[in-house]
Amino acid sequence: MAGKMEVKELISKEIEKVPEPYLMELLDFIRFLETKAVAQKMDLAIASESSLNKDWLKPEEDEAWKDL
Repeated sequence: MAGKMEVKELISKEIEKVPEPYLMELLDFIRFLETKAVAQKMDLAIASESSLNKDWLKPEEDEAWKDL
C-alpha cells in the first residue's frame, strides 16, 4: 500500500490530467468527503458521549470531581 505522501503525489499528478470542465466537480467531491469526515467524527463523539453518560451521572463521579 502506498504511503500518505505517495497517494497525495499520485492524486496531484492525476489532477493535472483532468480536463478543466471537470475540475469544479472534483473540488465539489473533495469538499463532500471533507464534510463526510467531519460528520463521522461528530457521530462518533455523540455516540461516545451517550455511552459514557451513564457513568458521568453517577454520584461517585460528582464526588470525585467536586474540588475541581
